[in-house]
Amino acid sequence: MQAIILAAGMGKRLGALTSNNTKCMVEVNGTTLIKRMLKQLDNLRPHLSRIVIAIGYEGEKLKDYISTLDIATEIHYVVNKDFATTNNIVSLALTKDWLVQEDTLLLESDLIFEDSVLEELVRDCRPTLALVDKYTSGMDGTVVKIDEDDNILACVPGKKFVFKDIPNYYKTVNIYKFSKEFSGSYYVPFLEAYCKAYGNNEYHEQVLRVLIMIDDSGIKAKRLNGQLWYEIDDIQDLDIASSLFTTNPKEQLEKFQERYGGYWRYPNLLDFCYLVNPYYPPPRLCNEMKANFNKLIAQYPSGAKVNSLLAAKNFSVSEDYVVVGNGAAEIIASLLRFVDTPIGLIKPTFEEYVQRAITKDTKVFVPSTKDFSYGATDIIEHFDKKNIASLVLINPDNPSGNYLPRKELDQVLDWAKSKSITLILDESFADFSDELNNSCIDDRLLKSYPNLIVIKSISKSYGVPGVRLGIMVTANLEILALVKKDVAIWNINSFGEFYLQIAEKYKNDYVQGLNLFRAERKRFFDLLSAIKGLEVMPSQANYFMVELTNNMSVQSVAETLLKDWNILVKDLTKKLGSTRQVMRIAIRNSTDNNTLVEALKNIIK
Repeated sequence: MQAIILAAGMGKRLGALTSNNTKCMVEVNGTTLIKRMLKQLDNLRPHLSRIVIAIGYEGEKLKDYISTLDIATEIHYVVNKDFATTNNIVSLALTKDWLVQEDTLLLESDLIFEDSVLEELVRDCRPTLALVDKYTSGMDGTVVKIDEDDNILACVPGKKFVFKDIPNYYKTVNIYKFSKEFSGSYYVPFLEAYCKAYGNNEYHEQVLRVLIMIDDSGIKAKRLNGQLWYEIDDIQDLDIASSLFTTNPKEQLEKFQERYGGYWRYPNLLDFCYLVNPYYPPPRLCNEMKANFNKLIAQYPSGAKVNSLLAAKNFSVSEDYVVVGNGAAEIIASLLRFVDTPIGLIKPTFEEYVQRAITKDTKVFVPSTKDFSYGATDIIEHFDKKNIASLVLINPDNPSGNYLPRKELDQVLDWAKSKSITLILDESFADFSDELNNSCIDDRLLKSYPNLIVIKSISKSYGVPGVRLGIMVTANLEILALVKKDVAIWNINSFGEFYLQIAEKYKNDYVQGLNLFRAERKRFFDLLSAIKGLEVMPSQANYFMVELTNNMSVQSVAETLLKDWNILVKDLTKKLGSTRQVMRIAIRNSTDNNTLVEALKNIIK
């Protein structure tokens, strides 16, 4: 068996990275694509007799570089002199004399993949295979449909791609195994004919599309089973590949953590780090938004006044008391510029408040309890003589899940009012609590406590972080006006506005979703608590703070969860500033939660 690598392209979409190098000389985590691929092929000896590389752009530089690598397999080159005006069909056609001599592994040079990908392809006894993987969002290029016997039923060109058919699509990985007989009888003749008929500015995958229509061509699909691979066309691909293929577990965890979201680019990742409701929104709400997609993407949203009206309708409060933000984070950043200092903070807490108050005079209360629990009396006793002008209270708190029942919250409200303290109450997680109807977003209450400012993220309990919505509600019209003036008139996009427009219709679904969530929280708590070496802190939010008690580090557990299980959790050790090994685990649906429990049972022993 031989290998043929197509490496003649210019890689223009990688910009400066390919201004003087061919695409396959781009590095991922310090190793060039071509070095990694050649080493993987070299490891197939003695099954592999030679490697043929089709070069073009910066071809001599590539040859010189490869000559410095320790590759035992003999390497041959063919040169596509017209690389600037042709596509890979020409590069492959130039290797036709090689194709008919031996069975062939055919690879594009801009790929990165696990070693097992080639090993399994070689071990498979079927002679002619196209490697495929389940289609996921973000993939580009040739898509196929296959049956249960791995027959390729159809190639789907981009113009005929139907999004509702995605569950039935597989993406070609651009790695193939061709038998000598297949190349001689089918592929090479059709390759030559296709070039003559359609010209040289085509892709060799189009020949595959023609051959699929021939019943006895012998092409089968080989499905990947979770193995990692990535095709690198631009700097975004390079960024994702660097996080997927680092061999250092610590570095990989850091790369994922520093992204702060966007994890749809990793379709197999289970995100137990970021906090959303797994039981809302309902499919019907999502379908309503999908049905209006074309209209929403093509039209401007309304201004702040209309969005305040929509939020007021949803939360049954006066529109004069509401400002809508691009997520609660936008409101927090704006509000903390205007509140008086010193500001009281209870730590550990949501870092956005800490970061936005970092240049201001702050007074900090750290509960002495092991689980960072506190009550109204603790807050009042600590801050009563601190002369604070403002106090931030997150209820339930993040990451502890500590919750002040309404009776205790009323104590804090009365105390803050008596001391003329502005109370910033963040109730982003309040709807998850077992205590119902606990919100302070109420006209009469707001009028009674003009020092009260309520912030609520619509990302968390409503499960829609992608539309970026949050609200601030207060009867303090002076500070409300400052925040309204501070945020942009079109800070909310049309999708966020439309969500506010239709959300009221789904209130019953929301209530049902919260009930399902509460039941799952109890079940998940019991499962986690049964694992030896874990201490789970009670929570009224949609996450648990969990401490390791068996001398293992959160760092090592988090690294193993990501590397071996594709699970991401939140390491709290730096946030807590102690030697305690504590992590935060989001509560997802029962299937995902069971997966995490199984993973932790395997890791924590």
